Formats: sequence, C-alpha cells, structure tokens
Amino acid sequence: MSRRTLLAAAALTVTAALVPQTALAAPATSPRVYEKTGPHKAVKAPGGAAHTLYFPADIASDATEHPVLIWGNGTGATVDQYELLFTHLASWGYVVAAANTGQSGSGAEMLAGARYLIAENSREGSVFRGRVATGKIAAAGHSQGGGGAIAAGADPLVKTTLPIMPGPQGNVNKLHGPAFFVSGQADTVVPAFYVHGRFLACDQVPAVYGQLKGATHFLQGETRYRLVGAITAWLQYHLAGDQNAKSVFYGTGSGLDQDKDGWSASERNKKAG
Repeated sequence: MSRRTLLAAAALTVTAALVPQTALAAPATSPRVYEKTGPHKAVKAPGGAAHTLYFPADIASDATEHPVLIWGNGTGATVDQYELLFTHLASWGYVVAAANTGQSGSGAEMLAGARYLIAENSREGSVFRGRVATGKIAAAGHSQGGGGAIAAGADPLVKTTLPIMPGPQGNVNKLHGPAFFVSGQADTVVPAFYVHGRFLACDQVPAVYGQLKGATHFLQGETRYRLVGAITAWLQYHLAGDQNAKSVFYGTGSGLDQDKDGWSASERNKKAG
C-alpha cells in the first residue's frame, strides 16, 4: 500500500471517530410509573343525583383546566367498588364523573356526567367554574360499563375510550378517537378472546390491546393496581400530553410490551403504529 493510500485510510478512520454515533433510543416508560399517587389530595362529592364526582381538593385555587373521565360501572356494581381508580386519577389532576348505576350500557348515563361538568364549568359559584377541560374528555368503564364506554365514545364529546373487559354494547367502528382495550387473562365472564376480537374490529382509529396477566373479571389483588397505572398512563398521554407516557403504549418494545409480570399480551393496530 502506498504512503498516500495509508494517509487516506488514516484520515477516514479519524473522520469516522469524530462523527457522532446515532443515539440509542430511550427506554420505554413502564406503566408502573403511573401507579404512584399524584400530587393532589382527592375529594369525593355528589354530582347531582345521577353521578359521583372525584376531583383534586385544590381545584378551585390551582388555576388550570382539568381533563375529565366519565365512567360506567359493571352490571349491578356500585361506584364505591371502583373508588381506588377514581381517587388515584383525582390525585393526578383529573375530574371523574362516575354514573350512579349498574346499568350504564347505553352510554347515555356516562355522557350525562360529561354534560353536567360542562354546565358546571360555566356556572357562577361552582367549584368547577373555569376548571374543566371540556375538550379533553375520556370514556371508560368495566364490563357492561365498558360496552357503555364504547357507546359513549361515538359522541364527539369523547376524545378517547378505554373499554375494560367490555360487554357487547356499542359499536367500535363508531369510535373517532384512540382506544385502549383491556382484557383479563383468566376472565371467564368476558373472555380475553372476545375483547381481542372487539379490538381487531376497531381498525379506523389507533387502538391498543392489553391482557392483564392472571386477572379475573373482578380484578383481584395486584391486577387492579396494574390496571390503575395503565389507565393513568393512557390518560396522561392522550389528554394531558405527557410524552413519557406515550412510550408505555406506542413504539417498538413499549412499556406495556416489556411488563411481562403485569401484562400477558399486548398489541397495537396499524393506526397505532
């Protein structure tokens, strides 16, 4: 090899060493991050006769608008049975309107909660006046309430939907915003294959499917905390713009994909990437 060739090769080596290498992708955020309690104290209050509300205790003084979750209970279930989730979300700054019924499959009862809060947002003297993010409303529910969430999710008021072990109510093809379908691996009431089928049929919007490892329909033990964390992460990204929460669900090797102890399966449709 000539001296000129050797010098050229050496120059190429030095140049390559000086070129910054492509940064490694940041690790995905674990959904467990969102199981921790948020900075607010939660308050529970009636929302008229038809709803129970959960919201941050300092809502009247923090001068920000708060995203909303409207909720439907399972068949025959009461609001109190889901209070762990509602107080957790209130601690993260959300306003929850849970319908006081065990028959919420139509979605109408849930949407009434959204309309109640929208009216309160404008009412002089209301603790919610100017504090409700009326353009950031999610619908979620369990079992029959999960079907009701799908039904409510067809309404333009609802920006994202979270059907948890949903019944047959509602039409997934009428959803117009992102959806997170949750099944239980050991659920014999609403089997995982049924929930997965509803997820597969929802091909017009971004949709994510998660199967809670070992979970029965009644979310025993640790499974309910895993669910609470995942719901919080979903809302944080889709309603609060938390970019760290995005990687819990989206991208190769998402946080949901990696949490093998909590989730036995996870999947995204083509719209979700």
